[in-house]
Amino acid sequence: MKIDTFFGAELQQKERMKKKVFALTGSSNSGKTTLMEDLISSFKLQGYHVSAIKHAHQGFDIDRPGKDSYRMREAGAQEVFLMGDKRWALLREYADEVEPSLQTALDRLAPCDLVLVEGFKKSDVPKIEVFRPSAGRPPLWPQEQSIIAVASDEAVDCPLPLLPLNQPDVIVRFIQDRLNL
Repeated sequence: MKIDTFFGAELQQKERMKKKVFALTGSSNSGKTTLMEDLISSFKLQGYHVSAIKHAHQGFDIDRPGKDSYRMREAGAQEVFLMGDKRWALLREYADEVEPSLQTALDRLAPCDLVLVEGFKKSDVPKIEVFRPSAGRPPLWPQEQSIIAVASDEAVDCPLPLLPLNQPDVIVRFIQDRLNL
């Protein structure tokens, strides 16, 4: 039996506040998404219900020109709800509004054990910085106090815990310990 977790009454504020949230941050092309994939898979294999939020800096569109939903948005619909037998998506236009906060996105998610976030550098959510010195970009951790560890594939001189980027199970255990999962 499938449970309707979006429209049901279980989305009470009390349940929303129970979500445990952890983020990855880092420069572009540092490996954040690859690590997110590995972490999501590892947590899922351990039986956790995981949701993910990704911040996109430039505009994006998951819809395609010519499709009915695209045409509805182009005609002026503020929201278009796409629903099929295996997934749904809510597309909301907010060009004239302030970009929603991470908390707004978290409030829209169904109850889960863990939300992994990619991006939102300025949020106060605890983060691991994915850092590759060979990319030639400066680290973020000296300026961002919410970064509590660094994941790298090289030795890094920093006062934070250094996690091996290519060993996601070590990073999973770090997150579990930090969030008491």
